[in-house]
Amino acid sequence: MKVIFPKQSLLNGINIVLKAVPSKTTMPILECILIDATENNVKLTANDMELGIETKVEANIVVKGRVAIDAKLLSEIVRKLPESDVSLEVDGDFVVTITCENSKFKISGKSGEEFSYLPEIEKDKYICISQFGLKEVIRQTIFSIAANENNKLMTGELFEVNENMLKVVSLDGHRIAIRNIELKDSYESEKVIVPGKTLGEISKILSGDKDKDVSIFFSKNHISFEFEDTIVVSRLIEGEYFNIKQMLSSDYETKITVNKKELQDSIERSTLLIRESDKKPIIINITDATIELSLNSAIGSMREEILSRKQGKDIMIGFNPRFLIDALRVIDDEEVNLYMINAKAPCFIKDDEEKYIYLILPVNFNSVR
Repeated sequence: MKVIFPKQSLLNGINIVLKAVPSKTTMPILECILIDATENNVKLTANDMELGIETKVEANIVVKGRVAIDAKLLSEIVRKLPESDVSLEVDGDFVVTITCENSKFKISGKSGEEFSYLPEIEKDKYICISQFGLKEVIRQTIFSIAANENNKLMTGELFEVNENMLKVVSLDGHRIAIRNIELKDSYESEKVIVPGKTLGEISKILSGDKDKDVSIFFSKNHISFEFEDTIVVSRLIEGEYFNIKQMLSSDYETKITVNKKELQDSIERSTLLIRESDKKPIIINITDATIELSLNSAIGSMREEILSRKQGKDIMIGFNPRFLIDALRVIDDEEVNLYMINAKAPCFIKDDEEKYIYLILPVNFNSVR
């Protein structure tokens, strides 16, 4: 096998598939990137058996073949090579010679026969969404997934298709993030739970171009994202997702409308007084024309007022400030609406069309004040 790559093309391909190389594994072959030049194009593939990524790269195939090479080593070598064409040659013993200008490396490869290819996904159930749209819904929901695996369902996001609408939901037990996005066409109903890790890695690869689409294919156990020269296949999380409808409410006793940036900036300033191990809430006191935000900690105290428009009752309520910041940071509207019932019920941040809904549970601040 002998293939010649433009360095940047090879490096870009490596960087894309590297996201599916496991950091720890008992199977050495999974630590490799497969370079497959057995057909008329060159494909790089990595697969940790939960997430697999394949991408085509620009190259000149001199002699066809395939080889698996340690991903970390290949990445480091190519990254440090001169900006020129890179020749990759493999002999019968899978010794790989990498040449670029005056640099030459010889490293051990493995037979591509041992490598696990991506599972084949049937193409009958699918949706199409712009790269921009998918990247945005991931950005606006992924912060609400659970970090640990005590409840596997909480480490993923619900993708629910209903005709021309896609609903994406994440939750971690303290908050819920929901994004509803309109699709260009109507599709068959579908409901799957996609691992948060998969969505995070896809978001890094997507260009975010409004004019370029992603085709998302669904099967019983897998989901596949296909865009440009890249395919990402992931196992789905099994199980029945939480009943989100029963957690949502349109009732409220207090509604406030406030400048999003002013509210976010004020809450971010309050966190200057919180050490990482502290769990100090920000207390929000809502009266007729203002919101008073206050926070007390071992470092000091802070009080600040922001103008707002209020409907309904006065209320004093406490929150984990980070949860509010996470939601406000991904909202692009100039003003936001907050809906509350009482100091112990969830707060909803949502727009009039409910394109986004963020539910945040309050903190019992009387016991921590």
